[in-house]
Amino acid sequence: MNQTKRRAIFARLAAANPAPTTELEYDTPFQLLIAVLLSAQATDVSVNKATRTLFRAAPTPEAMLALGESGVLEHIKNIGLYKTKAKHVIATCRLLLERHAGQVPCDRAALEALPGVGRKTANVVLNTAFGEPTIAVDTHIFRVANRTGLAPGKDVRAVEDQLTRLTPAEYRQNAHHWLILHGRYVCKARKPECGRCGIADLCEWPAKATHAPS
Repeated sequence: MNQTKRRAIFARLAAANPAPTTELEYDTPFQLLIAVLLSAQATDVSVNKATRTLFRAAPTPEAMLALGESGVLEHIKNIGLYKTKAKHVIATCRLLLERHAGQVPCDRAALEALPGVGRKTANVVLNTAFGEPTIAVDTHIFRVANRTGLAPGKDVRAVEDQLTRLTPAEYRQNAHHWLILHGRYVCKARKPECGRCGIADLCEWPAKATHAPS
């Protein structure tokens, strides 16, 4: 795919959704961090359902630590891997208080040093909480980038590097929001809805014609 076509794709996504953001619900960088940590192998809908009560009970690292692992478990037990996630939440709160005065660091290395926080989670926090033009690649973005030809790569890091390098600078801040929403609601894994895709004519997926309405 050439750069003219890439720019056109992002221009259309931007026109359709000028101010995209995460569908996770949060009020502070801390709450965003916890929500993203909980979202691994879980839907945003299920995470939001859990965090609505969790954040009312414990909106800060201090309150979350006081709630304890068992208290966190009560709020997140309907989310996948909830036992491991509860341990990570409490350990992360402890480190935020010990190392960062209870504040979420805006540094990648410091974020990735927190329990349960990997590169994708760090990228989301850096982008959404701190305005960094990072691109967090999840399964939706990995699929869209490869399927459309926008930024092919054999693994999520390769796709991230390609998107970071190839996305026009003016679109980089919002790129991962546009792509995740496109993958979640249009370019779906099993039944992509090519017939209502706003970038179908720019997409280079060979099979797209078979998914358009007859």
